[in-house]
Amino acid sequence: MSESRPPLPPFTAETAAAKVQAAEDAWNTRDPQRVALAYTPDSWWRNRDRFLVGREAIVAFLTEKWEKEQEYALRKNLWAFTDDRIAVRFTYEWHDAQGRWWRSHGNELWEFDERGLMRRREASINDLPITEADRTVFGPRGADER
Repeated sequence: MSESRPPLPPFTAETAAAKVQAAEDAWNTRDPQRVALAYTPDSWWRNRDRFLVGREAIVAFLTEKWEKEQEYALRKNLWAFTDDRIAVRFTYEWHDAQGRWWRSHGNELWEFDERGLMRRREASINDLPITEADRTVFGPRGADER
């Protein structure tokens, strides 16, 4: 299999930041198929209290997620990195089917293979109810925010 997803490990501060921005950009498309291509075919995830293995499970999970989390808008920030690992802090906002707004925030730990595909993702996430007036994240990050 020749698929790869630059930037590749070992990461530098610049390439780790680029990897985080690429992930944010992909997740803000809310396209499960596109997002899943950044992960190894047998990628292992912990997302809150759910455990997933493989791209098919990732696609199913993300499809369900974005059906529930409407108008999802995400910001990710590099926290730390090593040769093949990145730690991220994130915030995203969304509303449910009843129109209630939520802010979700947390941390992710990522581990990559030599092709730059993520083989492991562990996410700890908390949700806080907010009012629409309290929103701070609107759509994908603009070029002026990068």
